[in-house]
Amino acid sequence: MLGAIVGDVIGSVHEWAGTKTKDFPLFVPHSTFTDDSVLTVAIADWILTGGDLVDFLHSYTCTYPGRGYGGFYHRWASAGAREPYNSFGNGAAMRVSPVGFAFESMDDVLAWSKRSAEVTHNHPEGIKGAQATAAAIYLARTTRDKSRIKKAVESRFGYDVSASLDEIRPTYCFNETCQGTVPQALIAFFESTSYEDAIRNAISLGGDADTLGCITGGIAEAYYGGVPKELAEPVLRMLDERLIAVVNRFRGRFGLA
Repeated sequence: MLGAIVGDVIGSVHEWAGTKTKDFPLFVPHSTFTDDSVLTVAIADWILTGGDLVDFLHSYTCTYPGRGYGGFYHRWASAGAREPYNSFGNGAAMRVSPVGFAFESMDDVLAWSKRSAEVTHNHPEGIKGAQATAAAIYLARTTRDKSRIKKAVESRFGYDVSASLDEIRPTYCFNETCQGTVPQALIAFFESTSYEDAIRNAISLGGDADTLGCITGGIAEAYYGGVPKELAEPVLRMLDERLIAVVNRFRGRFGLA
C-alpha cells in the first residue's frame, strides 16, 4: 500500500496538468499526499482494527480536510451520511490497495474489496474497479506473472487492456470513472520495467494523475517487491504521525516492512 501512496504523491502535481511525457521530476516543492493516500490509509486501518468502515472514512476525511476529495464523496462525508450513493467513480479503486496485500485467497480479496467499495461506490462498475485492482495486486505479489494478471482482469472483469500506452496517450484525458481509469492504470503497469517506470507510465497518460499513480503504484509495489528507498523516504516524511503509524503497522503485520 506504500506504493499506492507514493504514486499518489508523485502524481499530485500533475492532476489537471495534462502531462503527456515520462520525462518529469518525481518530486517538486508542491508534491503532497491527496485524498487517495488518506483513504488508502483509512482502509488499512479498518483492516487492522476492525469496526465500521463508514466511521473510518468519516474520521479520516474530517481529520484531513481539503485533500482533493471528489464532489459526491465530499458531500457524503460532510453530511455524515451512512448510505452509499451508487458511484462508479475511481475512488473505489484508488483506496483498495491494502486489501490486495492483506488477504491470502482470491475469494477473500474479492469479498473485502467489494466491502471496501460498496459503502460509497455501490454501482457495479465501482465495485468491479475495486475488485480488479485488488485482484491485480494479489496476483502480482503471489504469481509475479503479468500474463496471468492480464488474463484475469480480461476474463473475470471484462476490461480491455489490449491497447498500448502510445495508442491511448494522444486522446486520453481526465476521467474520474473506474471504467475510464482502472484499465489504463493496469496497462501502465503491464508496460513497465520497474516501480518507477510504472508510475511514469501512469502519469504520462495525462489523466487523473494522482489516482492513476495510486492504482498503478499499488500493483507495481506488489509485482516489483517494494518501493525504492529513494522514492519511499521522501514520501514518508510528508505524512504525519497518525498516517505513518498505520502504514508501519500494516506493513509490519503483512510482511511488507
